[in-house]
Amino acid sequence: MKTTEDFDRSFDKGEDVVGDLDLSTARRPAEEQKRVNVDFPAWMVAALDAEARHLGVTRQSIIKIWLAERLEQRQRPSAF
Repeated sequence: MKTTEDFDRSFDKGEDVVGDLDLSTARRPAEEQKRVNVDFPAWMVAALDAEARHLGVTRQSIIKIWLAERLEQRQRPSAF
């Protein structure tokens, strides 16, 4: 097993250190899931389902995609 200093040196040299990591316990804190419940009117669910079928994804996926796109737009400075 490598010491922290050995690991850092290998990393700094550009060596492959992936084999030294226990990826089974790795996590991405900014990507942790949090469940939320949202109520939508029936017409909106029908429209989401139609769009999801058109794109070949699930309803949950289309909601996530659209929300992510909107949030990314809000984070970018306006061109105007």
